[in-house]
Amino acid sequence: MGTPMTLQTLGPKLVEKRGDRGIREVAAEIGISAATLSRVERGHLPDLETFRKICKWLDVDPGEVLRVKPSTAGAPVAAVHFRKDQLLSPKTAQALANMILAAQRALIAAEETGGRS
Repeated sequence: MGTPMTLQTLGPKLVEKRGDRGIREVAAEIGISAATLSRVERGHLPDLETFRKICKWLDVDPGEVLRVKPSTAGAPVAAVHFRKDQLLSPKTAQALANMILAAQRALIAAEETGGRS
């Protein structure tokens, strides 16, 4: 089946799938800017909304990329944006992704119990 998708393989996978198609054409198809697509292809981490769009275009489960179980349908959406000039280590990015998803699960649990712990 090939190498499992990770945050580190996201850029190379985009380059592979884009093939010889133009970056502007593919970026428009994904729903992001050409500059953003170029940055992600070069290894920069996307914000969560861009990550979602890229995963949809690549036809991969975002949870698989982040190595987490799928979240509950209709769950609240968490968003974070890393400044483009900051490069995070893969370990730090993974820890942040896990923290965001854990906070999301806690919010869902709190909503289900009416805010009671």
